[in-house]
Amino acid sequence: MSQDNSSMLAAEAIIPEHKAPESQGRLIFRRFLRNRVAVGSLIVIFGIVVYAITAIGLGPIPGWWKFNYTDLNDQVNGGNPTLSVLPKWLGGKGISAGEHPWGQDRIGKDYFAMTMRGVQNSVLVMVVIGLLATMIGVFVGAVAGYYRGKTDAILMRITDVFIVIPALVIGSVVGHAVGGFGAPTLAVMLGFFTWMGIARLVRGEFLSLREREFVEAARVAGASDARIIFRHILPNALGVVIVSATLIMASAILLETALSYLGFGIRSPDVSLGNLISSNQSAFQTRPWLFWWPALFIVSLALLVNFVGDGLRDAFDPRHRRFSLRRMREERPSLAEDEQVRAGDTEGLSGPGQK
Repeated sequence: MSQDNSSMLAAEAIIPEHKAPESQGRLIFRRFLRNRVAVGSLIVIFGIVVYAITAIGLGPIPGWWKFNYTDLNDQVNGGNPTLSVLPKWLGGKGISAGEHPWGQDRIGKDYFAMTMRGVQNSVLVMVVIGLLATMIGVFVGAVAGYYRGKTDAILMRITDVFIVIPALVIGSVVGHAVGGFGAPTLAVMLGFFTWMGIARLVRGEFLSLREREFVEAARVAGASDARIIFRHILPNALGVVIVSATLIMASAILLETALSYLGFGIRSPDVSLGNLISSNQSAFQTRPWLFWWPALFIVSLALLVNFVGDGLRDAFDPRHRRFSLRRMREERPSLAEDEQVRAGDTEGLSGPGQK
């Protein structure tokens, strides 16, 4: 009996331990974490949002900054930024923030507080438009792609009617009507007119997935159409949905900026990044700092969201990644061994026997 036990222990030591396969969600998360640019962009976006909220507060909750974006103050340093980062030993004024580090506008409002308020509104518009457009687009695309026939034709013709009208034209009409009601109302109304692109993408995915075996198995099992759409097909199209949502968010912040610049977006006394540039366009040559900070956040937010979207696309579909021999060697160690074997065979062919 002891020999049998020892032989069993020896066999267990020889046979490698079987590892349970990782779930699809965990694999996607690991692929996303490998993309340092996307992870870093997501962290920076989160940092910008937290910084803007904590600086001037949100609603009745006060922030740590002493000025509000609506307060009128006496002009300090002629309205120029009091921020100094050049040390005295280099001929500067030393490292100090001063009273108004980012300067003041023409009537004395603190520009740091105004910019932080603009970031809050622009991010709010970006998120609301992205979520609302994604929900509408997913619903329309899923129903059209699953049922096909007359339902598909009607929904896609409605989509075509909206998609041929430029977004800026629709946004101008909507912004002129509801821009004075604040950022949330403007974002909701714009969300009803920016869902067309994702609807067409989801429809294409559903047309392909509805013919798969697992969908036929669900039909045979007696699952309802709603369950098949939202519990079986939609999770398999989630990659396209998430990536498209990030791209909608990136374009939403640019749309809001353009509308506010044209005077059809968020209006005074509220503030947005595009509104700041529009209201100070006449002072570009005399007070250029009134453009530096809003433009910096507009470009940064748009680029960062695009980087996150690229990282999610690569995580959900690794085939989109650029080819990298170093990454291939890390993921497939046998590749380096194969190259060594080929190199050895080549040396053998060109050896003494051929001289």
